[in-house]
Amino acid sequence: MAEKKWYVVHTYSGFENKAKKSLEERIRLEGLQDQFGEILIPMEQVVEMVKGEKKTSKRKFFPGYILVQMEMNDRTWHLVKNTPKVTGFVGAASNQQPPPISDAEVQRLTTQISEGTLKPKPKVQFEAVRQLQRHGGRGEPRQGPAQGVGVDLRARHAGRARLHAGGEDERIETL
Repeated sequence: MAEKKWYVVHTYSGFENKAKKSLEERIRLEGLQDQFGEILIPMEQVVEMVKGEKKTSKRKFFPGYILVQMEMNDRTWHLVKNTPKVTGFVGAASNQQPPPISDAEVQRLTTQISEGTLKPKPKVQFEAVRQLQRHGGRGEPRQGPAQGVGVDLRARHAGRARLHAGGEDERIETL
């Protein structure tokens, strides 16, 4: 029996769950469960603010792709390629068997999936800056060091900061 390796399978975007279910059903009907391992949809949990409340949802970090652990042979290759909602394997011509992904890449992806489940990431991320520049608004454009950069997800604006320039502080809100 050959060793099971991981392969990346391209699906119709938005149909990853249906492709996974169809593939699992075809594997079961063909009696090939011993030649297949896990089938993963690369997802992580994200936290976002909706109407002032934290909501946790799942986000696909590789939309349109699933990971399949399998023994590669003609029968399994054709089974996957001919599954509804599957367009083919990544990394191979239409009539050739694909190369497996490396163990390091599999480890990185499975770690990202499990970390996303354990500690959800914020859906919107901001990076603190040292310098701010304001264009428009009242007065001339100003530039100066940023002080107190923060994010208020409950408000209608995305970010808030203080700009210190010309001896005075100015509050800036971004949309």
